[in-house]
Amino acid sequence: MDFPVIPNLHAMAMLLMTGVALFLFSREKIPMESSSLAVLVMVVVGFEIFPFETVNGSIEPMAFFYGFGHEALIAVCALMIAGEALARTGALEPVARRLAKLWKWSPTLALLLTLISGAVLSAFMNNTPIVVLMLPMLIGAAARNNSTTSGVLMPMGFATLIGGMGTTIGTSTNLLVVSVAADMGMVRFEMFDFFIPVAIAAAAAILYLWLLAPRLVPERKSPMADTSNRVFLAHLLFTVDNPLVGKSMADVFHKSGDGMQVESVVRDDKLLISPLPDLKIVAGDKILVSATANTLREYEALLGARLLVGSDYTDSERQGDLQLAEVVVTGGSRLRGLRVVDARLKARYGLDLLAVHHAGDVTTVSTPGLNQRQLQASDVLLVQGRAEDIRPLKVGGELLVLDSTMDLPHSSKAPIALLTMLAIVALTAFGIMPIAMSALLGCLVLIGSGCLKWRHATHALSTQVILIIVASLALGSALMKTGGADYIAQVFLFLTQELTPTWVLSLLMLLMAVVTNVVSNNAAAVIGTPIAISIAQELGLPLEPFVLAVLFGANLSFVTPMAYKTNLLVMNAGGYKFNDFVKVGTPLTLLMWVVLTMVLMFAYDL
Repeated sequence: MDFPVIPNLHAMAMLLMTGVALFLFSREKIPMESSSLAVLVMVVVGFEIFPFETVNGSIEPMAFFYGFGHEALIAVCALMIAGEALARTGALEPVARRLAKLWKWSPTLALLLTLISGAVLSAFMNNTPIVVLMLPMLIGAAARNNSTTSGVLMPMGFATLIGGMGTTIGTSTNLLVVSVAADMGMVRFEMFDFFIPVAIAAAAAILYLWLLAPRLVPERKSPMADTSNRVFLAHLLFTVDNPLVGKSMADVFHKSGDGMQVESVVRDDKLLISPLPDLKIVAGDKILVSATANTLREYEALLGARLLVGSDYTDSERQGDLQLAEVVVTGGSRLRGLRVVDARLKARYGLDLLAVHHAGDVTTVSTPGLNQRQLQASDVLLVQGRAEDIRPLKVGGELLVLDSTMDLPHSSKAPIALLTMLAIVALTAFGIMPIAMSALLGCLVLIGSGCLKWRHATHALSTQVILIIVASLALGSALMKTGGADYIAQVFLFLTQELTPTWVLSLLMLLMAVVTNVVSNNAAAVIGTPIAISIAQELGLPLEPFVLAVLFGANLSFVTPMAYKTNLLVMNAGGYKFNDFVKVGTPLTLLMWVVLTMVLMFAYDL
């Protein structure tokens, strides 16, 4: 096979544009929204100034805007809104509560079930709400067991990415690949058509994440202050029905495990009494103790006393009620993209900002220019405020509270949100209606039933995701129509002409895995799909395995923290370093690559 002849100038221009786009998408300092918009504008304006004639007539530049109405984008946006409803209503709360209980009994088994649960849930909904739900539970479990979160947070995040590969609606990447392939004439994949290959690879991957991955990551502490070990002053109230009333302080010390640090005893809200061992407890006594947040709650349970927080205190006592908490800016938060000074944390939430952590970089209140810093999704903020101010954040959904002492959100609308999501999946799985239609119907039900307000629905939408999808669709369409995709396929086949079809497919998947860890996975998927179809057509082989190679490869976002937004969220929450992702993610990527290649080889007899 000779080296392919250089195609027309428009195709070469689109190949050059693809290189520029991939470069821009990989630049962390350039907002993805700006890069996407620039690529879209350059493609449209380029074809307007330099028209391109095909056998079917000239390409209409306005056609590249059709991505805004593409069914894949509609489905992605609708599913983001549905996922937001699940998160805000606490529909998945029972899963987190049961897993949290299991962590107390058997951390090893609990980790395995956490990985499986995360993977299964992610097959049917965006993984971001799942990671947002799991993070506080896992951090709390680690605090109670006096262990680090290093060995659990990253495997959990990766498990959700793996689970998302299993169905057509698991990730936006899957939706795009399936839709683009169908646009090019391939028979559309149904929801579970590639579930079995993914399930086989996922089984091997979860065993790796369960048994080996925790041992590969060095112990990492959260980059912010460790709230689980922070010592607070708090009062324990002994009511009239408490069995310790009438007993001595010595009995209280013994009941608490003889480790309690008592500062004083407050009686009648005025009298301060030294905590002598023979002091008798009187109904209404409040013991001022010094302990960590978790230990305070243990004292509350052991002594049958009531821990006074928030409105339980008088104004003078509230001075000791200030708590520290780590909170994460979520993708749907109105704070995302705002400067610190414009976020007005004190006015909005009653919180004082102490520090900001972003991808390994910590900025404190003493750092010049903190107020001008722009908040990004997955930024971790160290804040201080009263318990009564911190607790509503968990329900609000604007910020993710990384604090094991906070209650999980739950509302009476949770069953409606969960049933609606199940209906969305069922309508698509049984072929009653396309996912774009069923997801939009679900959004109407969620908003109409009060599970979600319109402002929350709009916050759930990501400008970055919308623009990267539209720009990628425009670029992929231009590559296909000008012959650029065929040229890349011919070059790829020239370089692999001595290899068997299995190796060609395998290397295509590996190439997509490399690209997705450097640039956007959506861009890799949309650009790679027409190339995969061209390769299959050149070889005279079925299209499906080569399209699946692109779909699988574009989902192997494990090697770098910027490969997927939940990687950054996990990185910030767990205090991981860039190399930790390389160390754990590289073997996982290679394992998935080998297993998926073998499964496709046997399934399609390559």
